[in-house]
Amino acid sequence: MTIRNLLRSARHPITRWVLLVFCAFVALQLFFLTKIALMARIAPESTAFERSQAWQILQSKQRLPWRQTWVPYNQISDQLKRAVIVSEDDIFAQHDGVQWEAVEKAWAKNAKAELAANRAAQKNPAVKVVGGSTITQQLAKNLFLTGERTFVRKGQEFVLTLMLEALLSKQRILELYLNHVEWGEGIFGAQAAAQHYFSKSALQLTAWEAGRLAVMLPRPKHYQKFPQSEYLSGRTEIIMTRMPRAQLP
Repeated sequence: MTIRNLLRSARHPITRWVLLVFCAFVALQLFFLTKIALMARIAPESTAFERSQAWQILQSKQRLPWRQTWVPYNQISDQLKRAVIVSEDDIFAQHDGVQWEAVEKAWAKNAKAELAANRAAQKNPAVKVVGGSTITQQLAKNLFLTGERTFVRKGQEFVLTLMLEALLSKQRILELYLNHVEWGEGIFGAQAAAQHYFSKSALQLTAWEAGRLAVMLPRPKHYQKFPQSEYLSGRTEIIMTRMPRAQLP
């Protein structure tokens, strides 16, 4: 039975609406699946997050240079790979895309926050959703999704994460992530970050430079403005001591 016939057979308007939404959802997942499968061979020119940032810069009428240059995995310093793994996702090489313990803690925190909001008579459906994201989840979000934090978007992120892990190698996932992650206003990818902050290529980064870039990741625009932050320096030292234990894919 074709989709058209299935919709015709559903006489009740609500049933038709549900079927239409379901078909749209399946079509969207097939679209994402095809895009991810192509990424095994073809690097994406941009991500959803990059496009949203470019639009914001355009609207603000700031004359900011856009920095991004794709470099293959073997042209990125192992020091940076280690630093990013220990800073963002210490068991990246072992998990299936999701750190379930972190997810459980995040759900508990979300539930607590929602309960507190309800008790304060602030029933806001847009309660901030905490994620506990892995590198794969961050890549899924950056590639396809918006920056909003809702349970629906988080659910789609999980589906995309499983697709990435099923279709791409860990090495490819890390390569995509390092080439598209944000490192400042209009600065995307390891090569652009290395050139902007240290005037060298991503392959030439030292352990200290790599550690510093890794620490910047959660708040790159903030640390771009405050490079002398004590936290940035102190955290970099901690990351450097942990880097030798990082397992590279």
